[in-house]
Amino acid sequence: MTDKLLSRTVQPSIVAHRGASAHRAEHTLAAYELALEQGADGLECDIRLSRDGHILCVHDRTLTRTSNGRGTVSALTLDELRKFNYGTADEPAELLTLDTLLELVKGRSTELFVETKHPVRYRNEVERKLAETLKRHRVADQIIMMSFSPTAVRVFKDSRPEIRTVLLLDRFRPRLRTGALPPYADYTGPGVHLLRDDREYVARSRERGHDTYVWTVDDQADVELCRDLGVRYLATNAPANTRRLLGDNLTPEPDEGGPGGQADGREERTDG
Repeated sequence: MTDKLLSRTVQPSIVAHRGASAHRAEHTLAAYELALEQGADGLECDIRLSRDGHILCVHDRTLTRTSNGRGTVSALTLDELRKFNYGTADEPAELLTLDTLLELVKGRSTELFVETKHPVRYRNEVERKLAETLKRHRVADQIIMMSFSPTAVRVFKDSRPEIRTVLLLDRFRPRLRTGALPPYADYTGPGVHLLRDDREYVARSRERGHDTYVWTVDDQADVELCRDLGVRYLATNAPANTRRLLGDNLTPEPDEGGPGGQADGREERTDG
């Protein structure tokens, strides 16, 4: 059975969006550990660079929403950023670096989806740093790199062609609506709102050889939509609940022949 056919006949793999961020502060070690406990097939994180070049798991450009600090992430050093609490008053949490998250997934069957944020102060330096970091950790087969920026995906793919990539989409540009992708993107990454309006997109992408990663899927109707359309990867803030909605068999099975803000409502979470 081909990989393309598999994606059509099995349940989506569940990807914990910023960890189990419906139950723990996003991008904290506790959120990712809980996601693994809840049986997530993959984890998702956003990354940014500190002023001194460290890769951090932080979604927003500024610290206000996700910590008790203030300032712009890219304008502060790692030591300065580590002074703040990235959890809650009851469950404080340290700043999470990509190195720490990679150590958590290393040696597991878990895939890690890493999104680079743009536009940023240091442009494509984050993709170059990411490529170097993944080489050092030797986890290429577990990693899927993502971005809304086509340039970012291309720059990363040029440096690490063996690592899979996702071009994230918050709207359909005319050329992409057909299901086509540029040569440096392996998977397509639409928001679930796009699939509600265009249910044939997943099939068109599959016909062109591209499976689908969909963000961010928590509501029962959206979970069922993704399942029925044959989405391969489903990003969710609540892995355990999404697993319950999908059923027990979430991980693609081989054929017989062989092989996210803190979820406290302080601010709407709008992207992948």
